Amino acid sequence: MGLLDKYSARARDFNSGEEWRKTHFFQNVTSKNVSSGLISSTLIMTGPAIIILEAAASGGFTAHQTINWMFAVYFFGGLFGIVMPLLCRIPVTGGHSITGVAFLATVTSQFTYPQLIGGYVMSGLFIFLIGISGLFTKIIKWVPKEVIAAMLAGLVTSYVVRLVPSVKEIPLVGGAALISFFISTKYSRRFPPVMVAVVVAFLVLFWTQDLNIISKELAFSFPSLQTPEFTWIGLLTLALPLSMLILSNDAAPGIGALESSHFEPPIRKIISVSGVFSIMAAFFGGQSANIAGMMTTICAGQDSGPKSKRYVASLVSGFITLLFGIFAWKIVPFIQSLPQAFVSLLAGFALIGSLQSSLQMGFSGNKYQLSALAAFIIALSNVSFLHISAPVWALIFGAVIARTLGK
Repeated sequence: MGLLDKYSARARDFNSGEEWRKTHFFQNVTSKNVSSGLISSTLIMTGPAIIILEAAASGGFTAHQTINWMFAVYFFGGLFGIVMPLLCRIPVTGGHSITGVAFLATVTSQFTYPQLIGGYVMSGLFIFLIGISGLFTKIIKWVPKEVIAAMLAGLVTSYVVRLVPSVKEIPLVGGAALISFFISTKYSRRFPPVMVAVVVAFLVLFWTQDLNIISKELAFSFPSLQTPEFTWIGLLTLALPLSMLILSNDAAPGIGALESSHFEPPIRKIISVSGVFSIMAAFFGGQSANIAGMMTTICAGQDSGPKSKRYVASLVSGFITLLFGIFAWKIVPFIQSLPQAFVSLLAGFALIGSLQSSLQMGFSGNKYQLSALAAFIIALSNVSFLHISAPVWALIFGAVIARTLGK
C-alpha cells in the first residue's frame, strides 16, 4: 500500500509538472504584470543607454566597441532577467548598473580599453565572491525590514518628485498623463493606471511635439570577445568602486524591494549569479549584468498584480531588454530623440506604487521609526562618501540605530 501511495504521489508530481509547463505562460500572464515589465524595460532602455553613449564618447571608443558595450549589458542583463525569475519564481529583474555607467562616464578616459575590460572582469569576480561567501546575506539579514523599506522609499522619492517639474516642462503631455492616471485609478480595474498613463503620454507626445530623430545610426558589427588587461590601479580605482556601486545601488535596493513585497529572495544565489553574468558581460565589453534595483522594485510591487504571478513582469522586462541589446544600434537614435522631461515622467509614474508601499512598510508601525527615518533621509540625500553610496550608508546607520537604540 505504501509503495502504491508513493507511486501515486510521483505520478501526481509529474502530472502537475506537465500541467505547469503547459499553462505557465498563459495562466500567469496578466495585463498588470505585462505592463510592469514594459515599464521596467522602458526605464532601463532610456536614460542609461544615453549615458553609455556619453561614456563611450568620453573614452574615445570606436563604433565597434560601443556596440559591444550596448550589446553586452542589455543582452546578458536581459538573459539574467529571464533565467532568474524562471529558477526562483519571484520577480528578480535583470539589467545593468545605472550608477555604474554614470561612474564609468567619469573614468573611461583614464584607462585603456583592455584595462577597462580587466576592471569589469575583476568587479564581476568580486561580486561573485561576496555572494558565494554569504557575506551579503548576513549583512542584509541584520538590517530590519523597516529600515530597508525606508531606504528604498528614499531612493524612489527622487524619481517620483521629478513628476512635478516634468509636468511643468511638458504640460500637455504631463497633464494628459496625470488625468488619465487618476481616471483609470478611479474607474478601471482591467488596465493598470500606470500603463494607461504611459500610453497616453506617448500618444500626446507624438501628437504635440516634433521629435528630431537622429538619422545617424551606429554601424552594425557582430559582438566579439575582448581581451582584458589586469592592473592594480584597475582593481583599486575601477573594479572595487564599480562592484560596490552595483551591490549598493542595485543589489541592496532590489533585494530590499523583494523583501518589502513579502518575497523570500535567495540572496546568496542572486548575488553570485549577478557576478557570473557580469563576468560574461565583461568579456564582451560591458560593465555588469545583474539584478536591477529600480526595475526589480517596479516588477515586485503591487501594481504588477497577484504576488504569485509577478515574476512574469521580470520575464517580460528581461525579454525586451535582451532584444534591445541585439537591436540597440537601431533603437538608440529614437531614445535620444525623447525629451529628458518625458523620460523623467515615465520613471515617476512607474515608481508611484513602490513609493507608497515602501513608505507604508517603513513608517506604519511603532517599531524602528527613528532608524527608518534616518535611512530614508540618508538615501534621499544621494550623497556618497569614501566611494560608498548613500543607500549603503542608509542601511548602515539605520541598522546601527535599530540594533543599539531599538527605535
